[in-house]
Amino acid sequence: MITVNIKRYNPETNKQYMESYEIEHTDKMKVLDALQQINDKYDAKIAYRYSCRAGQCGSCAIKINGQAKLACKAEINDNDTLEPLDFKVIKDLIVDRSPLNKKVNDLNLYMASESNEKLLEPEIIKPETYAQTEALRGCIDCYSCISMCPVIKKSTEFIGPYFMRAFSDLSFDPREDTSKSEDAIDSGLYSCTSCGQCSKTCPKEIDIYGKGIEKLRATAFARKEGPLEAHKQIRESVINTGRTVQPMEDSKYPEGFIKAYNQTHTFEEKPKIAFFTGCMIDNRLPWIAEYLINILSKLGYEVDIPEQQVCCGSPLFRTGQVDVIPSLIKKNYETFKDYDIVLTVCAGCGSTLKNNYPEYDAKLNVMDITEFLQDKLKTEDMNKLDLKVTYHDPCHLVRGQGISKQPRKILNNINGVEFIEMEKPDQCCGAGGGVKSGKPELAKSLADSKVDMIDELDVDYVVTICPFCEFNIQDSLTNKNSKTEVINLMELLNKAYE
Repeated sequence: MITVNIKRYNPETNKQYMESYEIEHTDKMKVLDALQQINDKYDAKIAYRYSCRAGQCGSCAIKINGQAKLACKAEINDNDTLEPLDFKVIKDLIVDRSPLNKKVNDLNLYMASESNEKLLEPEIIKPETYAQTEALRGCIDCYSCISMCPVIKKSTEFIGPYFMRAFSDLSFDPREDTSKSEDAIDSGLYSCTSCGQCSKTCPKEIDIYGKGIEKLRATAFARKEGPLEAHKQIRESVINTGRTVQPMEDSKYPEGFIKAYNQTHTFEEKPKIAFFTGCMIDNRLPWIAEYLINILSKLGYEVDIPEQQVCCGSPLFRTGQVDVIPSLIKKNYETFKDYDIVLTVCAGCGSTLKNNYPEYDAKLNVMDITEFLQDKLKTEDMNKLDLKVTYHDPCHLVRGQGISKQPRKILNNINGVEFIEMEKPDQCCGAGGGVKSGKPELAKSLADSKVDMIDELDVDYVVTICPFCEFNIQDSLTNKNSKTEVINLMELLNKAYE
């Protein structure tokens, strides 16, 4: 027997309420089967949609334990909670899809040639010209991506990932005469935080952000329609200095951490390890690099920090300014290619080096610092800290690199640290995708939602491992006069080893 919890809604009383049901469980039982068994056993009259039962129609999409999934494909487990998608509810698990359907019709999301010429012969389309749009095909109109998108809940401008995918599909199709990039800009193209939630949610595994929104931004850049002015300034900084940001003059490291470090090692009978600092750690948070080096030294590891490294290109990838990318990749690859391990302490850098660089034939053995440290720390060697902490999952770490358990394993092994999980640790804080620089009010609104979760826990610190998340969340904590502060995982570990 298993228990299934269902969020129900009675339109006659306009009330939502939870009900729990016990049912017989069979191997690989689907959520849809469970719903049918509940109705049969209890005459519960739970309202839900379904049609094909094969994951092709999208009609049975609901939230299962907070994640949008297809009821016909997801397996049911004990104590699962089933809820409707985040739209207006008609009854129980059925939501009103009509506003979205109307928007689809109003936007004319279909190919329309501007040419009046009749083709005398069939047009030949080569497979390579179709590859970009093919990656975006397969959408079954379940609208799960819209339900899970954090931005659409905060922005009236952003039309949502479903529509951005459609704009991208049409723009990249060789049979389409016009680009939809201008329509996309008018619909909030630069409001997307690149959190990747839509891509993770999509039941057809369409990479809506990476293959759609990001490429559409590149199209807008090529057509001189975008990006935002703040994004252009970042590109100019990278072109002129190799960095997105410059060192702080009043810092302990006025020329950045890398130039101050200036050490190379022979790595006798040890793995050759290099540290890719990223722009923010090198120039704005240099003490994080210092802590990382101290911790690795205590564990017996030597680390090079090559001075020739430049920006990884993440902010340029995210905003579509890809013309500068090849030169950055070439320089970084030549700098790091002979190392056994390249460590990162920035989620965005790590995700870019792991996911984007191989597309340019520049594969490096990149490890986030939590991957490297997870099995190397010893609690008995640490000071007792007596702290309560929670953890924020950076989007480019949890979804970009699939790293979630490693930082939690480390936190649970730090002497005297009580780790408390927040309600939605992987919800985007709003700092990514150029939103912090280009649309700061939207970034603030998303961060405020994150801080509301943090403040419920009464913790000393919220730990993270992304400099952009650090700044954005801390700004919100400060504005809300919260007693909780943001701390980088390296700084927390350094406290334990001091």
